Amino acid sequence: MTDTPITPPGDLRASDADRERVAHALNTAMAEGRLSVDELSERLASVYAARTLSALVPLTTDLPEHGHLWPAVGAAVAQTPSPGLSRVGGNYPVLKTAIAVMGGRTIRGRWKMPARLTAVALMGGVEIDVTHAQFSSGEVTITAVALMGGVEITVPEDVRVICSGIGIMGAFDDKSHCDCGPNAPVLRVNGVAVMGGVEIKRAKPDPESVNHPDKQLR
Repeated sequence: MTDTPITPPGDLRASDADRERVAHALNTAMAEGRLSVDELSERLASVYAARTLSALVPLTTDLPEHGHLWPAVGAAVAQTPSPGLSRVGGNYPVLKTAIAVMGGRTIRGRWKMPARLTAVALMGGVEIDVTHAQFSSGEVTITAVALMGGVEITVPEDVRVICSGIGIMGAFDDKSHCDCGPNAPVLRVNGVAVMGGVEIKRAKPDPESVNHPDKQLR
């Protein structure tokens, strides 16, 4: 009887969820100061070029998140749910990452903003509209990384924005200034724009949006 060959975990094909999970960990590491912008750019390029798990695992070995991403070294790698879209409560989806690589990603309508959301635009564009978003807590954070791309964040009038991003041969522009009360929900925006741009702006009154707030994510 011939045994059926078993594919080593490292030779297994990587899924979009695997790549997205690693990209999220790398962006978090950059926001915490563990990786430089150049290191992040280099590793992200390797993430999106990866075809197997063996190509992804080495990209996080020097980061605290590694043990959570790849809990069983040398054994079958447990597949965890994608950090992307999942349903929570009612009919509102929650989104933890928004990534655009040489393309576009738009988030709007009724959705739930988690405590932390990572947006990455690599030679592409990400648009995040939190006008009708439900916050998971009184203070949430968006880490925006624009590498030769753009991230646009639209906020409603009743949300206070605290921006601490930096621009390197690019712009991190907060146009959302308002006199919000001390009890207003807080949206913190950090990150970096390298030869790209991050813009935060206030939503303009839109009668159609008010009458039809339940537009789905695109």
